[in-house]
Amino acid sequence: MRKGKIAMTITIGIACFALVTVMMMQFKVVNETDITAIEEMQESELKTELANWKTRYEEIEEQYQEIAKRIEEYKNDEKSNNEASQLLQKELKQTNTLLGLTDVQGEGITITLKSGKGTSSITADDLLIIVNALKFAGAEAISINDERIVNTTDIVYITSGSFIKINGRRILEPYVIKVIGNQSHMESAVTGTGGKVEELETLGHTVTIEKDKDVSIKKYNREIETKYIK
Repeated sequence: MRKGKIAMTITIGIACFALVTVMMMQFKVVNETDITAIEEMQESELKTELANWKTRYEEIEEQYQEIAKRIEEYKNDEKSNNEASQLLQKELKQTNTLLGLTDVQGEGITITLKSGKGTSSITADDLLIIVNALKFAGAEAISINDERIVNTTDIVYITSGSFIKINGRRILEPYVIKVIGNQSHMESAVTGTGGKVEELETLGHTVTIEKDKDVSIKKYNREIETKYIK
């Protein structure tokens, strides 16, 4: 924005300098005009000279109007560019938020899952079902153990090591799911009769849900890669 103001100042300065230069040249011509010679001119010659002066005046007026028009256009362009820049910045921020590329805060809930003793462990499928239920309920941002869930996130069970990987990183219990969204909708999405929370609790796992007005979710800290989009 500062560069735009500097450029506008330089443009206006150049335009004013050009206009003053043209006017000074015309004043010089007037001063150097031989009044005696004009007095001795015939009427026809005076008419011709007057027509020439009128033409020169119209040319100067045209130049002045053109310069004034350019200055006004530049001012309007700067205003439009500023508005466009602000709009693009806003859209970029919204896009980055939706893509998970920025840290976010807001109203939501925190779900903590821990496998019960003597029972089968909580699985990757369990986490996927909860994440999908939250998304369907309108979740605006989700993370599991501070791993941001984005469209390309993989939640997989590694059989050889008996652990879960999210975004390619190994995560361990307890599984802490943070979600930003309407608290009532988020809670209802995973609780209630037949909900995933009820199922996990029936299997002997521990599930706690806490409401929070200021849930903090970290950004996705890896590069988003595409294989087929050109």
